[in-house]
Amino acid sequence: MDTDDKTKRRGAEAAKRRRDFFTLRFSAFSAPLRFAPSVFIGVHPWLIILAVFAVVVLVAGCRSPGPATRSAAELLAARTNYPAHWWTPVPTNGAPAWEILPQAAGPGEVILSKRNELGLLSNFAPTPFVFHDQDYASLEGFWQMMKYPEGPEDPRAWWPSARSPGLTWAYTRDDVARRTAFDAKHAGDLAEANMKTMDITWVTFEGKQMEYRFPGQGDFYQLIVAATREKVRQNPDVQKVLLATGELILKPDHHQETNAPAAWRYFEILTEIRTELQKNGKLRDN
Repeated sequence: MDTDDKTKRRGAEAAKRRRDFFTLRFSAFSAPLRFAPSVFIGVHPWLIILAVFAVVVLVAGCRSPGPATRSAAELLAARTNYPAHWWTPVPTNGAPAWEILPQAAGPGEVILSKRNELGLLSNFAPTPFVFHDQDYASLEGFWQMMKYPEGPEDPRAWWPSARSPGLTWAYTRDDVARRTAFDAKHAGDLAEANMKTMDITWVTFEGKQMEYRFPGQGDFYQLIVAATREKVRQNPDVQKVLLATGELILKPDHHQETNAPAAWRYFEILTEIRTELQKNGKLRDN
């Protein structure tokens, strides 16, 4: 066989091997590509690379595009869509140790500061609402009153004085329900000191005991969510401010304990409520 014949024969064999390489058998949606190892013999490496690249591109093209991410600069620029005073720096000199100041917000975030109208979203705000036929002056008053005895049959009410002679209840539940802001918080702190003395970790609502610091979305969390929804539903100004935050990430204006229970993260609860308002224009009934 002369040289030309050998060259033609090698060319024909190489062409056949290339055809065999690209004749891949697919099993619909399940089995991977299958081919005989022998097809690689004598195939130019670049053909293998190109084939693999083509498959990768094909698979990538079938995927749904992910959400577009915005740069920090774009998020900061987006602040022009909102009131500028939400981020106005506050002097750190003289600021309370508990407070997270407005200027601490990162790109795309806003601090729910009590120094401006965003404070209406705070549990402390005087935003009266009715819940289970009971009047509350604020969400904080609702929260803190659950630490107090519900009546004479409540085990917290008849705690033997001999065991803790100094243990007294400074207020009634109704007293605390009428309080707001730090006034309500102070009443709750007094009650929590009693709870510590009594070695109890629960609070009550309508006779039901609930773990106060349950980490997940337990009974206490569900109750706080329901009360927060009523606060928003019954106070048009609160609804207006919440919707005005648009797509901003809501952040607390005070330092929270590490791994704070879900009920403590009021900013996340408000975010879910905002999403429902944006989607439906109103809140569904509890």
